Order: sequence, then C-alpha cells, then structure tokens
Amino acid sequence: VEFFLTAGPLAGLVNMAVATIIWSIVLAVCFEFARMGRCYEYRSFVKGLLGRWWISYEVLYLIGLILVVSVMGSASGEIFLEMFEAPALVGIVMMMGLVGLIVFFGTKLIEKVLSFWSFLLYGAFLIMFGAAFTMFYDTIGNSFDMQPIGSNWALGGIKYAAYNIGLAPAILFCVRHIETRREAYISGLTAGVIAMIPALLMFLAMLSQYPDIISASVPVNLILDKIGWSNFKFLFQIVLFGTFIETGVGLIHGFNERVVAVYPKLTNQWRLAIGILILTISIFVANAVGLVGLIAQGYGALTWGYWVLFVIPVLTLGVRAILKNE
Repeated sequence: VEFFLTAGPLAGLVNMAVATIIWSIVLAVCFEFARMGRCYEYRSFVKGLLGRWWISYEVLYLIGLILVVSVMGSASGEIFLEMFEAPALVGIVMMMGLVGLIVFFGTKLIEKVLSFWSFLLYGAFLIMFGAAFTMFYDTIGNSFDMQPIGSNWALGGIKYAAYNIGLAPAILFCVRHIETRREAYISGLTAGVIAMIPALLMFLAMLSQYPDIISASVPVNLILDKIGWSNFKFLFQIVLFGTFIETGVGLIHGFNERVVAVYPKLTNQWRLAIGILILTISIFVANAVGLVGLIAQGYGALTWGYWVLFVIPVLTLGVRAILKNE
C-alpha cells in the first residue's frame, strides 16, 4: 500500500515495473559476480565488491536482519491474535521457534522448504486474485479512472526495490548450482520478475476496494472479508505465517553461512545457537516496538543505506568487475 497503492492505480503499476527492473538487473549482476568469485555467502561477496569498506555493509545487514525478523515476528503475533485470540507473544515465539528448528538442519532442508512454501504462497495469491477479480472486476477496471493528479510515478518503486533487494546476499547459498554466465543472467532476470508476481496479484486485488483500502489497518484482511470465504481466510493467514518463517530462515541461514566461511567446522548446534541469539533479540524488539513502529522507524533509513552500500556498488563496481572478466 505505502509504496504502490498510495500513488494510484496506474502510477502504482509503473512503480512496480520500476522495482521489477531494478530487482532483475541487480540479481543478474549479483548471481554472476557470486559465480565468478565463488562467493556464496554475503561476507565474501561484499568483500569482493566493496573491498575494505565491506564492514559497512555487514553493520547494515545485521541491523536489517534484526529489523526484518522483528517485523515478521510482530506480524505473526498479529495473525495469532486475530485468528485464535491468543496473546501476540505466542505467535511471535512460535514463528521464531520454527525458524530456529529449520535453521538447525542446514542448507538442504532450507532449500526444500523455501521451494515448497513458495508454491503454496503463489497458489494462495492466485486464488485470492481470482476470487477478487471474479466478484469485483468492474470495480477493478473502474479504479484506473481514479488516478490522482501529481502522483509519484517512480520513487515508490525505487524505495521498494532497495529495501527488498538489500539483503539479497543472504540467499547466495541458493546459487551454488549456477555454472555459466548465461545461467546467472537468466536466473537473475527471471527471479526479479517472479518475485514481483505476488505483489502484483495483491495490488490488483486491492484495486477492488480502492480507495477505501488505503486507510485499512490490515489491507489484505479487508479483501478477504469482502470475498467472504472464512475457510480460505484462515488458510491464507496460515500461508502468510509460513512465509514469515521462510523469510526469517533465509536471513538467519545467510548469516550462518557467513560465519561458516570463517569457521568451517561450525556444527549444527552452533548454527542453532546463533539463530536463537538473533531470534531472542528480535523477540524483544518486536514486543517492545510493535509492527507499525518497526516499519515506520526502520525501513526508511535502511532503504537509502541499501542504495548506497549495495545497489549502487553492484550496478557500478559489480558490472565493471564482470566486464573485466570477459
């Protein structure tokens, strides 16, 4: 809502296109840079990219890691509060406990979990969009006539792209299978497009309630309530909960891979201990600040930090390194 829908239906789609282009180009360069240097965890990747300034990104990464996991935990608490009327802390602890358990078993299980849950996520979004489009297709179409004058046509996409792509080095363990430059480019370009599909489906579904949805406290719940399928709403919340777990697992495992690069004999018990430490800090942050406060206080500054310390270096220093290696 904040990055796309507030700009209006047409401008929102343009902002999405801007974000998708940035994602695709940055990921393509990242995958090739990682393949060239065999940098499959973020420490070696940013050292190769930023040289002696790599520690600046590490500080930003850790802040982003704590913030994102805290947001995921807080959102999980909100889901449990709404679904089961249980204390939000129950949802936070359950989400983070499952993250720690999956992290304990390492890369192979994590890759399977990420792949499997992604299919569930895309399926849930497709069903929601299909239902919203079938019931409200006239409203969705008419919403494009309500484009505000003087809207932001690119800034939302620029900001959204950076704060979502800034932690991309955390998932470099997934690109070990890439063997050629062509595979790296195709994988990166495709990943950028695929990653935007859920946001696009959500955006189009939200247009069925535009402009009232802009002021909704939980926009997705407004859509699900309008659709009126109580069982699907329950299942959709479960899928979202699993997606929060998936996000936390990817980021914490990315940090563990960075530690393993320095201490290759790190056991699974140490992986779990590191995960628990990060999760414990995140629980306190999530419980103390709350979901809205976390987003309002943290994401703005992080966005521009990612542009300065990651996106711009990838598009300049990363591209130059690739061209030199041709």
